[in-house]
Amino acid sequence: MEGPGAMTDLLYSEAESDLRAAVRSLLAGRAAPADLTARVEEAGAHDPALWKALATDIGAAGLLVPEKLGGHGASHREAAVVLEELGRAVTPVPYLTSSVVATETLLAAGAGDLAGELAAGRTVAVLAVPLSAGPGHEPADTGTVTGVADAARADVLLVVRPDGLYAVGAADVTVAPQTALDLTRPLATVTDGGGGTRVADAATARAAVRRGLLAGAGLLASEQLGVAEWCLEEAVRHTRERHQFNRPVGSFQSLKHRMARLWLEVVNARAAARSAADALATGSPEAPLAVAVAQVYCSRVAVHAAEECVQLHGGIGMTWEHPAHLYLKRAKADQIALGSAGHHKDTLAGLVDLPAPA
Repeated sequence: MEGPGAMTDLLYSEAESDLRAAVRSLLAGRAAPADLTARVEEAGAHDPALWKALATDIGAAGLLVPEKLGGHGASHREAAVVLEELGRAVTPVPYLTSSVVATETLLAAGAGDLAGELAAGRTVAVLAVPLSAGPGHEPADTGTVTGVADAARADVLLVVRPDGLYAVGAADVTVAPQTALDLTRPLATVTDGGGGTRVADAATARAAVRRGLLAGAGLLASEQLGVAEWCLEEAVRHTRERHQFNRPVGSFQSLKHRMARLWLEVVNARAAARSAADALATGSPEAPLAVAVAQVYCSRVAVHAAEECVQLHGGIGMTWEHPAHLYLKRAKADQIALGSAGHHKDTLAGLVDLPAPA
């Protein structure tokens, strides 16, 4: 059924399910959360071989890039599936920053050659804006940007200057690591040293950055969904195995209620995240609305799920050895990434013509 009255199918296609299986299998063997806790302080636990396997061997880096530019010509729905799985494993790879935000920015700027390099997995690019920058962000002309995610992993920085967007090699900028709450997504201060190649004029650059941040915010909801799904499943597993008074603690009614409520939230988060991904994939004019709704809802659900996971694990959930803290930190960091919930609520209010109280 096609046309303006057509119903949107948010179910996963066979191709999306196959992609999920491939990514999940890779991460299970190479990036299990239990193993990540032991090496998370080692430069963010970045594994170049894992990134190559994901980006090049599976081809995830080129999902959003058209085939004529060397990509796979897939859509945001497939990229969303990858991010769900990366969220489930809090995987420390620059997929969101390079294969989504930077790639979308370059495509919107008309820089197809560089987008093709990203699609091949040979190059990692990062848009030099704060991780907290949401759709509509206007980069300040200061030459120094703080809180840039994955900047230390980038081969190319996309720098916004008054006269346009520039692709600058990592050697031509100064990258100073910052202390981040989420050790799996390192932050840095980037100082522009000039040079580089201009890929878009000022007007095109502004529109391209908005597009990149909109796509990033929309697909971040899928990562948040993955975080919430793992936290719920791990909480259910633990409460089945943990016994008190000769019975599983998960059989206590109060805990059943908490997990049932969380399950409902995760189901709703899946609908919101899938809606945002589909709106981006189809180029729907409602994409900004769907993205705002997804971010407002999914950011809260991810944090709630991570908090419940920690609490329902009892004492072990508070330890460094258990990976629950990695999920809580990722959820809290994602809550302000690519626009806070407040930012997206303001956007949503404007889109539906619902002004805030005077």
